[in-house]
Amino acid sequence: MKITVTNKAAKKIRRGYPLIQREDLQQVPKELPTSWVTFVDHKGQALAKGYLGTQNKGIGWVLTWQETIDSAFLLQVFSKSKEQRSCYQLEAGTTAYRLFNGEGDGIGGVVIDRYQDYAVFSWYNATLYAHQGEIVAAFQQVYPEILGAYEKIRFASSSLPESQHLYGQQAPEPLLVQENSVTYATYLNEGLMTGIFLDQKEVRGKLADGLAAGKKVLNMFSYTGAFSVAAAMGGASATTSVDLAKRSLVKTQEQFSVNQLPLDQNKIVVMDVFDYFKYALRKELSYDVIILDPPSFARNKKRVFSVAQHYGELVKDAAALLADQGTLIASTNAANLSMVKYARMVKEALREAQVSFTITDTYQLPADFQVSPLFPEGNYLKVLFIQINK
Repeated sequence: MKITVTNKAAKKIRRGYPLIQREDLQQVPKELPTSWVTFVDHKGQALAKGYLGTQNKGIGWVLTWQETIDSAFLLQVFSKSKEQRSCYQLEAGTTAYRLFNGEGDGIGGVVIDRYQDYAVFSWYNATLYAHQGEIVAAFQQVYPEILGAYEKIRFASSSLPESQHLYGQQAPEPLLVQENSVTYATYLNEGLMTGIFLDQKEVRGKLADGLAAGKKVLNMFSYTGAFSVAAAMGGASATTSVDLAKRSLVKTQEQFSVNQLPLDQNKIVVMDVFDYFKYALRKELSYDVIILDPPSFARNKKRVFSVAQHYGELVKDAAALLADQGTLIASTNAANLSMVKYARMVKEALREAQVSFTITDTYQLPADFQVSPLFPEGNYLKVLFIQINK
């Protein structure tokens, strides 16, 4: 099937840009085809091959500018991505990482993570999921060593569970994986999350390597406490993990337990983050390292949080609790914010807090989260290490 795009979109596609937006199409089909399509210009000249599928990033992806999309193409794409990650197979102390990063590896709409000897597929639109069989078959040919796989359905569906076993052996629960020689308990078939966000590997690595050695750490929006555990393994004198979700208590306790870390110096608090800031200020608590890694958007009974509107408030609250020469680790995965805009937002908040500061380091996605240079917005993670001087 041929899909005609606008002149502006044709120029983008010729430059190698992979994302198709609704406004790129001369006419949006009433029903999106589930077959692979050929994108053509207004003269009918073929530009590239790909598919249409609604997801939060757009309405489709270009997959190839020359080849036919078939089993040979899929095998080639997976073989290339495996070769690029060969170093991770040999890396001691790390058994969880990304195997395939969507458009960064050539197929927008699916990512695949490795947890020890198991894989987790995340599907982001129904069209690509219609090709699940041929995609998984190609993956299995390239990765015969993977014992079993699971899948997460990250698009709206009334007929599919959000998580299910896909093929092969069932993973134990919990499945213990390693990252930077720290152990994490993961659950591959428990909703959309597994217990750890693999894109923060390098940040946790700095903590595990001793960034917070001998220091008191506050981990806000802590989820399962992965940052706290890494800090404790790196010699932190005390950690406090704060998250509103009740499940975070048991999940974080488990992460400390599998690393044989005591809980007496590692507190876990189930509380709204903004309420905890107020509590800590009243109690005159202070911390040497504060980690801010909120979701892009969150809602509870008291408030709605979005990075664009409320991150500055978080930064100011954190600055008030930091000891002199303390470190703020500010992080966001908001794809609609560039690193420049994000850094500007954080700097403005720190100036309003009337503290002097120095950005000592920045991080974005690790190398296993392959990003196409032609699609820089795919590098969604932004992390700033900031020294606060009072």
